[in-house]
Amino acid sequence: MKKLLYSFLLLSSAALVAQQKASPKFAIADHAIGTVDMFNAKKSSVQVLKVYGTLASLPQNLKKYSKLFTKGVTEYKFKDGKNIFDTMSLAEINTQHGISQDTSVFIDGVEFNDTTTLIYPQIKKKTEEKMHNGKKTLFISTTE
Repeated sequence: MKKLLYSFLLLSSAALVAQQKASPKFAIADHAIGTVDMFNAKKSSVQVLKVYGTLASLPQNLKKYSKLFTKGVTEYKFKDGKNIFDTMSLAEINTQHGISQDTSVFIDGVEFNDTTTLIYPQIKKKTEEKMHNGKKTLFISTTE
């Protein structure tokens, strides 16, 4: 019985770790959403401005993203003030997919109604068009 319980605990722990690794930590720079991994890959051009560990600690300018930043967020600043990444609004991405600009977009299961929200297109690992509330809707995944 102990072996069975031990095996169950071991498998549960492995599943939990896998789930945590599959969910990237989000970051923000220049009012656009990215991922920590994306910015860390360009460390020579960016620096960490501040890490917010809880939703309560978010400053007012980041609160509109709070539903995405459930695990906290890292705010980055571009060195020399030069943004090295392209940005796109969710409305522009909708247009690329032949979807109405004002249609909500889902990022990792979180619905964004404000399609003026900017993202770094590099975070899009997978995009799918699905029907949601009777409308063709874009679903963006930051993991493959």
